[in-house]
Amino acid sequence: MNFLHCFAAEWLKKKGSLASWLVIIGGFFTPVIIIVVRLIYHSKLKALNLDPKFWEKHWINSWESMAIFLLPMGIILSSSLIAQLEYKNNTWKQWHTTPQKYSTLFFAKLAVVIVMMLQFFFLFNIGIYLSGVLPGLFFNDVPYPPEPIPFSLFAQYNFYYFVTCLPMIAIQYLVSLRFKNFLVAVGGGIALWIASVGALSWKFGYIVPYTHGSLYYLKTAGRYKLDNNIIGWALVYFAAATLISYFLYISKKEKG
Repeated sequence: MNFLHCFAAEWLKKKGSLASWLVIIGGFFTPVIIIVVRLIYHSKLKALNLDPKFWEKHWINSWESMAIFLLPMGIILSSSLIAQLEYKNNTWKQWHTTPQKYSTLFFAKLAVVIVMMLQFFFLFNIGIYLSGVLPGLFFNDVPYPPEPIPFSLFAQYNFYYFVTCLPMIAIQYLVSLRFKNFLVAVGGGIALWIASVGALSWKFGYIVPYTHGSLYYLKTAGRYKLDNNIIGWALVYFAAATLISYFLYISKKEKG
């Protein structure tokens, strides 16, 4: 129960912050762009909707910019913002005087970031569906996509994409707890993301934790043969980064 109460307190604390808006804006940004583009080029909508693989192609197109650019940037910013709330409000000492174990405080704040990521996935999936059907509603000759939505396949994709996000969350959380300067956490994350983009063409690119989401997207798009267990690597990196972050946190003499 202590953990749930602590989590609820952390969840309330982040309400109204930029991190909350990042989830909402990030979840609907790409779908809105797709809707606008399809309305502009509406002459192609009928053939697009009649494609027997409409939902698979629409899913892959929706994830392209998200997996490679927008999602990593969103994770870098939101994870850093949540961990930095205490530095910004100068409330570290107050936070640590609450009758909670350090482990409870640490994992409750981390859980907030992870639940925010689940919230983002939920909103983005709604946005993908809306961007697939809304443009056609403006034109009488554009039919609703006849292909059934492959829910089980998309659920699998969502799970794998979510797992590939975990290393980035844990690493950004680690850096944000160690450094008071918000720009250090964000700058470090952006540097790792840039390095990951450069590593996508490297045969050992999977050892860079920030490449996992992009590599999985390239695999689903048929542009990359996934010979390595990206999900396994992601889980190992997440566990390692979380444990290192936890032990650095509880062993730090001056916490804030």
